[in-house]
Order: sequence, then C-alpha cells, then structure tokens
Amino acid sequence: MSQRDGALDLLKWLALLSMVLDHLRYVGFSVDWLYVPGRLAFPWFCLAMAANLARSWAGAASWRYLGWLLLFSAVSEIPYRLFIPDPSTLNVMPTLVLGLLVARGWQAPALDARCLAAVALLLAALFSSQMMFGFFGVLLPLAMLLVFRRPWYIAWLPGLICVAANQWRVLYGAAWLGDGVALWGLVACLIAPWLGLVLLRQAGRFHPLPMRRWAYALYPAHFLVLLAVRQIVA
Repeated sequence: MSQRDGALDLLKWLALLSMVLDHLRYVGFSVDWLYVPGRLAFPWFCLAMAANLARSWAGAASWRYLGWLLLFSAVSEIPYRLFIPDPSTLNVMPTLVLGLLVARGWQAPALDARCLAAVALLLAALFSSQMMFGFFGVLLPLAMLLVFRRPWYIAWLPGLICVAANQWRVLYGAAWLGDGVALWGLVACLIAPWLGLVLLRQAGRFHPLPMRRWAYALYPAHFLVLLAVRQIVA
C-alpha cells in the first residue's frame, strides 16, 4: 500500500459511520435495526489496525499508535459511561490496545513484544467480561493481520471470531427464534472482514479526508454529541 492509502482512510470513515449508526440506538429512537450495520464497525477498525501493522514502517509507528490508544482509552471512558446506560464493559479502546499488543507480538520477533503480547492475552482471558467484545475481540486484530494478504475466501476465519466476539450465543438464540435483527447481525459479523478486504483492494481511487491523529478525538466526541441529542429529543 502507498504511504497515504485512500482506501484505508475510506475504511476508517465507514467504520466510524457504522459505529455512530449503532450508537443512535441509545439516543431514544426506535431504530433497533441499526444494530446490523453497527456490527461492521469493530471488525473494520481491527482491519485498519492490521493494515497499519502490515506496512513496512509499522515497527516504530505501532508503539506511537499504542500510546494514542492508551491515552484515548482513558479520555473516552467518562463520555462512554455518560452516554451508555449502565455499561457492563469498558469502552472499546482497551480491547484495541490489547489487540494491538497481541498482533504486534505475533509480528515482531523481539522479546519485549512477545512478552507484552503474552501479558495482553492473559489480561484478556482474566478480564474478558469487562472488555468490550471480550477475549475474541482481542484476537480479532491478529486474525485480520493473518489474512490481510491472503485470498479473500480466507476471511471466514476472522468472520467466525467476529461472531464469537459479538455474544454469539445471544445472537444465535435470537436468530434461531426467527428474530430478523439477530439473523442479519450474524450475517454482518460473518461477512464484515470480507467486505473490508474487498474495499481495501478495490477502492484505491477514492481519496477521502485523511484520518490522522486528530481522529482519535472523534471517539469520545461522538458520545458527547449523541448525549446532547438525547437530551434535546428526550
């Protein structure tokens, strides 16, 4: 990929849009069906992480990436808890932090990277119920990295991990009973990695606004904006 990849920026913007659509369900509107496009957000952010790690210059940049994720993990927690009613997990950033450490540990032969990856896996296993998307969510960036330059049909592997990360027992049970939102949610989880890979490989002609470091602030900011909307429409 080029140093500034338009398809990668497009993937990030679409992942952000999917996340905002998903969170509109908590504003007060009757839009439960937005759960379906919302299932694309997390796997596409994980795929964007894998794409960054796959770059030849990712060795040094990944540690700066980790620093920004850690910073906004802390910054985002208060807006997240203000907006999401009675959250049972932390915001999504800690899951991405651990996922980055695991993927980087597989990629890098250095002892410190391998040790940090082992610690990240241990934390993910011990605190799975406190992590958004749980233990399998921590594994998803690595799964995306493993299939990044492989044929598109290998995307079934991260697709299955994505289903497991999205409380698959609840989804499967509801889908078995004929719930349309749950059924299409399962489908979205399964195909999200494949759709993301197709987009990265076919959308190079697009050149949206580049997502640089300022984009980290969009995560806590969107909670505050949606909270204000909820107060207005309440």
